[in-house]
Amino acid sequence: MLTPSFKKNDSKAKTFIYVVSAVVFAAVVILNRIQLQVSLPFDPHVFATANAVINSLVAVLLLAGLVTAKQKNYALHKKIMLAAILLSVLFLLSYIAHHLFAGETKFGGEGTIRLIYYVILFTHIPLAGIILPFILFTAYRALIGEYEAHRKLTRITWPIWMYVAVTGVIVYWMISPYYQ
Repeated sequence: MLTPSFKKNDSKAKTFIYVVSAVVFAAVVILNRIQLQVSLPFDPHVFATANAVINSLVAVLLLAGLVTAKQKNYALHKKIMLAAILLSVLFLLSYIAHHLFAGETKFGGEGTIRLIYYVILFTHIPLAGIILPFILFTAYRALIGEYEAHRKLTRITWPIWMYVAVTGVIVYWMISPYYQ
């Protein structure tokens, strides 16, 4: 096992995690409703493409993190998972930028594909909204050396985070033909 990176301080960690999660959630909800009317020298949908690429990389890192943990290569596992978290921060910034500059895009598909799109979207959105504190608590438990608590949280966090990453890419593929 690795030596802990941080000293345990649950009260400060909980406060930090809840505040960060609430601020991120509020920022996404509020900024998702705002569109800046600026003329960019590039297509603002490049951010959506970046989001899909980042989500793809996060999914690959999550798989690699699972494999390295199963192989008990904890030093590499830690690096991979921290990289996944950092990419998720980059995703968040790109996601906000896309909605600020490109606004909302309506899905134009009809019939069964429309139903599939909305089922995926309506499961993706709430899970994306709730996963952040789980990710942060899971990482915190590992960083303070509480590996059994980390493993227990991972059983919840990992599949949801993976689902959000993969469905984010699927949503992009399905809606990108309707970007103007």
